[in-house]
Amino acid sequence: MKPTKHNWRTKLHEIIYEADTPTGKAFDVILLIAILASIVLVMLESVKSFDAKYHKFLDIAEWIITILFSIEYITRIISVNKPFKYIFSFYGMIDLLSTIPKYVSLLLPGTHSLVALRALRLLRVFRILKLARYLGASNQLATAIRASRAKIAVFLFAVLIAAVIFGTIMYLVEGEENGFTNIPKSVYWAIVTLTTVGFGDIAPATSFGQFIAAIIMIMGYGIIAVPTGIVSAEYTKATGKDKGKLSDEEIDQLQSVHLNTQCCVNCLTEQHQDGAEFCYKCGCKLHHET
Repeated sequence: MKPTKHNWRTKLHEIIYEADTPTGKAFDVILLIAILASIVLVMLESVKSFDAKYHKFLDIAEWIITILFSIEYITRIISVNKPFKYIFSFYGMIDLLSTIPKYVSLLLPGTHSLVALRALRLLRVFRILKLARYLGASNQLATAIRASRAKIAVFLFAVLIAAVIFGTIMYLVEGEENGFTNIPKSVYWAIVTLTTVGFGDIAPATSFGQFIAAIIMIMGYGIIAVPTGIVSAEYTKATGKDKGKLSDEEIDQLQSVHLNTQCCVNCLTEQHQDGAEFCYKCGCKLHHET
């Protein structure tokens, strides 16, 4: 085991990576506010009338936030024992991608709007507000969707075939004079009608064509319900009402939800059990709430 020394890097790690302490939670809340502010600034900058009036203010504010994010990124690197673990981690890549667009815009004008990628950093809200308690439901939904993918694929294939058939029929019935200029465009109309979207850019003009359209619209409501029923049936199994059909590993995965936000300073592993004193992966001593 590798004991953790309580030095400035340890304290910095507690503040930046964890949300179990008051300072750690305060840091992350401030970070989220800065992310939201940056996204709002980018949105306002895209409004030409607003940008023309407040361009200098928006640019200065965005540079201040970018510099703060750059400092945060650097401190995240220096506060861990294995910097490359963070740099090439999921959040590490997001943090980098959300920081560099402003710098890139100096060389490549027009890329500044990419700072909207900072919205991805809002995923940290799950850790900050301890929303992990809701991840059990998301795991169950993901399990249900994976179990349903074969049935849904067959269903979607059947819907595609139906759209091709109806599109071809409408092409023959309506013809080019009514907007059904070719079969692909007619298939597009059939898909739009089956999904009950109804853009209205193409519409049947003949009585027989309108009759077929009415049948497709009615079918559309049933088509929407089928995948919902498939996923619902699998979700019922995932929630434990039919646990006999789930493996022990799947059940453990659904039930292993903890609210601990401590992050190992050595290997950056998270999702430790509540009350854990050591990292379950590398054995490094974890920090404790203060």
